[in-house]
Amino acid sequence: MKYYAIIVGGGSGSRMQSDVPKQFMLLNGKPILMHTIESFYYSDFKPEIILVLNVDFITYWEQLCEKYNFLIPHTLIKGGLQRFHSVKNGIKAIKEDSVIAIHDAVRPLASNELICRSFKEAEQLGNAIVAIKSKDSVRQQKGNSSLSLNRDEIYLIQTPQTFQFELLNTAYKQEYSNEFTDDASVVERTGITLNLIKGESKNLKITFPEDLSLAEFYLSQTKNKT
Repeated sequence: MKYYAIIVGGGSGSRMQSDVPKQFMLLNGKPILMHTIESFYYSDFKPEIILVLNVDFITYWEQLCEKYNFLIPHTLIKGGLQRFHSVKNGIKAIKEDSVIAIHDAVRPLASNELICRSFKEAEQLGNAIVAIKSKDSVRQQKGNSSLSLNRDEIYLIQTPQTFQFELLNTAYKQEYSNEFTDDASVVERTGITLNLIKGESKNLKITFPEDLSLAEFYLSQTKNKT
């Protein structure tokens, strides 16, 4: 069986208060995106890496790879208008039966254990969606009022979201919908039951400046253990 990781990096730096898209911001001395790619490339499954970037930043990425002597092999694919179209472009680069993990470029701390578990579960059950239970009380806003929800039934979805090729390829032949919030929602629309697996609190998505500081702390903890 072949394994692939599609890393999707089309985000901007707006919420990070930066002109540089957040995947290119530095984390412990090198771009966040490089940490993300390394986490998959050096995992036990060693998937082939497909990197989907906004066309306007492909040259910039190539310059960063040269500057930081980043030599991990990966296939560069042009992104689309929405994340849906970017992932679809990445899937088109795969021509064989395989298991595919789709991952946010700005989640650099996915562990080897999580990545391997995702591939194993998807290979056996068709898909594996990483999620963590909500630790906080949750309310749903409805007009001027709100409704309390049972937090034991609420899951926060992360990536990787991992699928068998045929299942994913079929799902992405659908027309785009605004209701598609992630890859799991695209696949679910075809009638497939999703398989949630336990995620990791350290597998954070770097969105705000404070997230970068937290990621640096987690990385320092990892180094201290090795």
